[in-house]
Amino acid sequence: MKLNTIQVDRVIEMAWEDRTTFEAIYFQFKLKEQDVIRLMRQEMKPSSFMMWRKRVQGRKTKHEKLRSFNEGRFKCSRQKQITQNSISKR
Repeated sequence: MKLNTIQVDRVIEMAWEDRTTFEAIYFQFKLKEQDVIRLMRQEMKPSSFMMWRKRVQGRKTKHEKLRSFNEGRFKCSRQKQITQNSISKR
């Protein structure tokens, strides 16, 4: 699947988020974990990629099977509601 610039940016953003699973990225963009790693390596500076890999490796929240909760989704009480890629103020 060929991704445009906006989609690549969104995949990178999702990959950096602690609680966004690789399964969620696959569901939205059809990229497996190895594809995400390859994309991150390709799009980021080597030092940033190494920092991301160190951060993600072994993190339970990046894999649905390793998560401690199965229903619903985690949302911080301080998180603002996001609507169509823009933050809406309530």
